[in-house]
Amino acid sequence: MAYQAPLRDMKFVLDAVVGLDEIVEMPPFVAADLETVFGALDEAARFVQDQVAPLNEIGDQIGSVRNADGSVTTPPGFKEAYRQFVEAGWSAVPVPEEFGGHGFPLLVGTVVMEMLNAANMAWTLCPLLTQSAIDALIHHGTPEQQATYLPNLLTGQWSGTMNLTEAHAGSDVGALRTRAEPADDGSWRIKGTKIFITYGEHDMAENIIHMVLARTPGSPPGTKGISLFIVPKFLVNEDGSVGERNDVFCASLEHKMGIHGSPTAVMHYGENSEGAVGYMIGSENEGMRAMFTMMNGARLAVGNEGLGIADRAYQQAVIFAQERHQGRAIGSTESSPIIDHPDVRRMLMTMKAYIEAMRCVIYADAAFIDRSIGAATVEERTSASHLAALFTPISKAWCSDLGCEVASLALQVHGGMGFIEETGAAQHYRDARIAPIYEGTNGIQAIDLVMRKLPLENGDVIAGLITDVRDTVDSLAHRPNLASKLRSAVDAVETATAHLMASLPNDPNQALAGATPFLRLLGTVLGGHFMGQSLVAAESLADARDGDQEFLEAKIATASFYLDQLLPQAIGLVDAIVAPDEALFAIEPKYLVG
Repeated sequence: MAYQAPLRDMKFVLDAVVGLDEIVEMPPFVAADLETVFGALDEAARFVQDQVAPLNEIGDQIGSVRNADGSVTTPPGFKEAYRQFVEAGWSAVPVPEEFGGHGFPLLVGTVVMEMLNAANMAWTLCPLLTQSAIDALIHHGTPEQQATYLPNLLTGQWSGTMNLTEAHAGSDVGALRTRAEPADDGSWRIKGTKIFITYGEHDMAENIIHMVLARTPGSPPGTKGISLFIVPKFLVNEDGSVGERNDVFCASLEHKMGIHGSPTAVMHYGENSEGAVGYMIGSENEGMRAMFTMMNGARLAVGNEGLGIADRAYQQAVIFAQERHQGRAIGSTESSPIIDHPDVRRMLMTMKAYIEAMRCVIYADAAFIDRSIGAATVEERTSASHLAALFTPISKAWCSDLGCEVASLALQVHGGMGFIEETGAAQHYRDARIAPIYEGTNGIQAIDLVMRKLPLENGDVIAGLITDVRDTVDSLAHRPNLASKLRSAVDAVETATAHLMASLPNDPNQALAGATPFLRLLGTVLGGHFMGQSLVAAESLADARDGDQEFLEAKIATASFYLDQLLPQAIGLVDAIVAPDEALFAIEPKYLVG
């Protein structure tokens, strides 16, 4: 099925909800005026629709293949589309001009990445991870490292990876065993094995710059003893050209449930020598600080994957529901398209409403990050930074969970045909399922939200956000039914927050027991907050006859559906959050089996 970037929906959120017009006036982003931004998004949509989206199905069917010499061949068309991506300069969109980028806000780059994720998530993982490597170099690299690696990473001629996971450690990064020994010339020798390395080996870029976590001699145990190293596939000569092959090789590719076009590699470092040549980035034993710079950006990007795939699955489901005739709708005398049946319409409206709410949350998160860089005062930048920190686990976990749910609903709309691979509906579900696991599982995001983000500024950050939601309630006074539902939902957030904050000092296990339902609660209510803002903005534009009236009426209807039909689910989560944790541990592990 062809993908159509939902540009009108995207631009509505940029204009009416997250304030792109204010962001492009900030000094770091003055090169990106609104006309330039919207022109770039139009062009991005054309590129994505024409070059990247058509490769999604073939990538799933053929996948990436490891060859006998350890090289990897990506699916037909991947390399050619990537070359066009490089030539068009898309990789440098959200990078500051001082480093050679286009100087656009992260918010604009986030919109482009939504399109790419929807078009072909497996392909898009390559530039996504390259952006993470760029972020690490900008924030933690030396001027020499930046000069050596950034120019080609910015163009996309070289790609980047993150190498965290080891088979025995899983999400417990502090248990890693990869070693780094100092060499006489100031470099390091890396020995170890990493698993689940996305685009660890491929044929789309001429060099791959691996960001590898490892331990130095005598380092403290756990995460306090981890350092980060740049380990290029090919060493870089003094003139910047690609040099000899480093001792970095792909041992195998994983056979996965989805994203088959993306090579997920087991990587060996230093298997054939005293070690792969690496260069420390940042300070010794502070690798997690640098890695979190990469991971926080990647967490927002993974939430964006959930949004992108949800929209792609929804678009296909709508078309199928219009074309598939089955049964007779109430009042019809002949076979009806299934879109006329109430249950199918409920599924489609649920998908549409969740997608629009997710888009607002993701874009708002990116906008907070931009404001944390470009706002006029220290107070404004600090406030935006705290809100970005609070939003990031919600963006990642709530949106990636919903990506799976929406893809599953899309498959359900197809009925039995959705379970048949030829329709393509199953691919979206299979591809989406990795996102709740990526970059710290969603349970870890819930822990982060409750343990680290709720206590920010002694709870003032979440308290301020609750106040913002109450302001949205007030703006809906002319819609008393919807205002009442949002008020009840934010009351639930306040109750749950108070319980968790009281539990944290003396009974953290009790707080952790409620962490996952709390994240779902807060995500759902923030979705209602933004859908309320969307409704008010769409009504204002419609009253002023400013825009496509049918589009605005659909916006109003979708926001109303979310507030009326989906938001009330949040209130039911409070009991699970405040319930004693004994219920989780009431059964001995041996009896969980049967």
